[in-house]
Amino acid sequence: MIKIAFDPIYAHPLPENHRFPMLKYELIPQQLLHEGTFRETHFFSPSSCARDVVLDTHDEAYFNKLLKQQLSPSEQRKIGFPQSPELTQRELIITQGTIDIALHALDHGAGLNIAGGTHHAFADRGEGFCLLNDMAVAANYLLKKKLCRKILIIDLDVHQGNGTAKLMESKAEVFTFSMHGGSNYPFHKEKSDLDIELMNGTSGKTYLALLEEYLPKIIDSFRPDFAFYLAGVDILETDKFGKLNVSLNDCKRRDEFVFTALKRNAIPVAVALGGGYSPDIKDIVEAHCNTFRLAADLFD
Repeated sequence: MIKIAFDPIYAHPLPENHRFPMLKYELIPQQLLHEGTFRETHFFSPSSCARDVVLDTHDEAYFNKLLKQQLSPSEQRKIGFPQSPELTQRELIITQGTIDIALHALDHGAGLNIAGGTHHAFADRGEGFCLLNDMAVAANYLLKKKLCRKILIIDLDVHQGNGTAKLMESKAEVFTFSMHGGSNYPFHKEKSDLDIELMNGTSGKTYLALLEEYLPKIIDSFRPDFAFYLAGVDILETDKFGKLNVSLNDCKRRDEFVFTALKRNAIPVAVALGGGYSPDIKDIVEAHCNTFRLAADLFD
């Protein structure tokens, strides 16, 4: 049975003027329960990630700043959120949630986090609404515990996972693959193991063709025994910041292709949601729910 990490704190750590991007974390589980795709028993509330686990990835000085609310105004601006104890706690819960779903996926094929994909966080700083890099922390945890040998991080958010790329650049056991807008944030890109930069206006047809060309090659050559999948829906044509021309159906086909390729190769997968900034919250929720529906069809 698939397990889904969720905690209500995901939705409530920010001032009102920052709440819209967070609203999806409330609506997605409500929709999935309402339509019967999942039951209450599929969901669990993670605990807070332990300090020593975080420090296997992040610098101690930076982590202490988060805990003690000592980020400078400049550091807060780069993150995009005002600091608060609740926000730090949210990030620790998200990070533990990604570890938990990864552990579940090892035995059951897949696990999902209704949050996560905080791929702009570096060892010593946060950026782009990201404080801690949940997938990097979880990958390091799995490797340290010798639960897998080679990890593939598939980052299909429209923004490059710059923090993830930098954190994993010296780890031969981790392959970072990012397909993202070439002229989109972050404007200084780090170097993933494979970066596919997309032109503004890239169609769904072109997007899918590139994914279908490169992902199987990576799997065949790298031979991962675990995968993290960042399923951002800011690739949608309706997204305020995405700059691509990918339909809702093409976004769904993207998820289906990734899941099918991983399952065919017996690679367990931990999924986090990443970004989504369409003006109509219904577009965001539907696209994310498609990811969960497909996972249910293939793995549950």
